[in-house]
This record gives sequence, C-alpha cells and structure tokens, in this order.
Amino acid sequence: MRSSLVLLPLALGVALLAGISCHDDSGDYAGQPCDVPDECYPEVDPGALRGNPICLDRVEGGYCTHLCQTDADCCAVEGECRTDFPQVCAPFESTGMMMCFLSCEASDIDGYDPGSFCQEEVHPAFGCRSTGGGSNNRKVCLP
Repeated sequence: MRSSLVLLPLALGVALLAGISCHDDSGDYAGQPCDVPDECYPEVDPGALRGNPICLDRVEGGYCTHLCQTDADCCAVEGECRTDFPQVCAPFESTGMMMCFLSCEASDIDGYDPGSFCQEEVHPAFGCRSTGGGSNNRKVCLP
C-alpha cells in the first residue's frame, strides 16, 4: 500500500506533463511539441521556410517555430500554417533571435476573449503572454 501512495504522485506528474506536450495535430506547426528541429514542419521543405526551423527548448515540451525578420515571414510558405490564426515575428526572452509565434494580440484575435483565446483555440495548456525580449516583445500563445 505504501509503495502505491509513493507512485501515485509520480504517475500524476507524468500524466500532467504528457497533457501539456500533446498538442492537437490539426493546429499549426508553430507551437507543436518537439525535441529537435527536424520534428518541426514535417510536411514543408525546411529550405523553403523564411528562416531556419527551431525547437525552442526554453518552453516546456518544446515549441516548434522558425527564425524570421518580419511578420510576413510567418506563414509565407504553402503548408506552413494549417489554420488562419495569425502569427507574429518576435524576440523570445534573451535569445536575441526573432521567431514566429501564434499571436494573441487584441488586434489579431478580434471577437475573442484575450484571456481564453489560447486555451480554447490553440491548446488547453497554453496562455497568452509576452515574449519578453525587450521593446519588440509581442503577445503570443505559449504553454
């Protein structure tokens, strides 16, 4: 009985982490979980993207994205984005790199509640937060 009580919190923790990293395959490639960049954008030629694919490991479970210079670099290649949800090019924390993220800026999600957009439309474990990274930060959906 005692060993069962010890294993229960471990099992719950594993289940919680699995729930955070299991994103819906019908969503955009940006934001999908990953361990390495090769797992990102599987149906798109990586050389066609307007920036190198990245598996952002500063996000729990990994976060598929790619480098960019402007918002126009995100969703620029056919098949890169599987939904109409806007993406933005923004710096992430102190990486010094500009990357594509699913946007939750008020101007991009007109008609949606900013507080629940990411959970309802992207993934239940996502929230709307700032990318950090200084004066160019943006509001994006992240776990």
